[in-house]
Amino acid sequence: MAKAASLAARPAAATGQPEESFLAGLGQRSLMLLVYAILLLWAFICLFPIYWTVTTSLKSAVDVTQGHLVPWLDFMPNWKGWKSLGLSPDTIFETSTVRDEFLKRFANSVVTSVGASLIAVVLGSLAAYGLSRFEYKFGPWRNEDISFFFLSQLILPPVVLAMPFLVLYKELALLDSTIGLILLYTLTVLPIVIWIMRDQFSSIPIELEEAAMVDGMGVWGAFWRIVLPISLPGMVAAFILSLVLCWNEYFFAALLTSTEAKTLPVMVASQTGSQGINWWSMAALSTAAIAPLVVIGIALERYIIKGLTAGSVK
Repeated sequence: MAKAASLAARPAAATGQPEESFLAGLGQRSLMLLVYAILLLWAFICLFPIYWTVTTSLKSAVDVTQGHLVPWLDFMPNWKGWKSLGLSPDTIFETSTVRDEFLKRFANSVVTSVGASLIAVVLGSLAAYGLSRFEYKFGPWRNEDISFFFLSQLILPPVVLAMPFLVLYKELALLDSTIGLILLYTLTVLPIVIWIMRDQFSSIPIELEEAAMVDGMGVWGAFWRIVLPISLPGMVAAFILSLVLCWNEYFFAALLTSTEAKTLPVMVASQTGSQGINWWSMAALSTAAIAPLVVIGIALERYIIKGLTAGSVK
């Protein structure tokens, strides 16, 4: 009788398994659809400001005030915003003082951002390598405490440093100078570089360096020939992140510059007239300012992903 009962129970169990697997598969597909929907919504939230900026640069004053969004359906695109900057197809080869100013501010942004990012990557990589390979003792502080100290500098609001830097730069004659901005931007992004590169170096097995030292290399030789090539994606990611932060920085650029060292964010914020904000000119200028960052991000995307995900998997 026990055998008969077990035989009778088997078909019921067998019929329940396909139903359970179907429900599990349906739940998994629903979860994936929910994840994709959230990602699409987030992508729309991130990309819509860029779309709005680009389309606004092709609008007239009436189209801007009426909130038209879709070109060729809601409005006809025109070059009014770009023409005001001397960057439209019919004015690009003509003399334009606004375009000359734009190119000057663009050059200032390139010099300050690239210079500060390069210095920060060099200094930050050396500091991060030391924190990941050697044990330090600075009073009660150890490596973790020193790393947290560097990272905690990002918590400090920039406005707290406004008056000290203004007085210091006035005494050192660094006001309205690209060198002053480079030094300040280096200090600003250095904690981020140290944080990224420390994780990058920690993910590299120390046995590789020990093997190189057994073959006769010193610490610097192992760093330059072994560690540095492996950590290159992380350095590129740290450089690009620093470049973006320096490129978009406005507060200190507006505070510490007046005429010669002004950068693009300061010029964008100054696009106001007697009748209010010239949204089309501001949008055209913003589009021209973010275009280099978009190109760099697309060209070096794989390095950014490798660098930012280094150390996440042990």
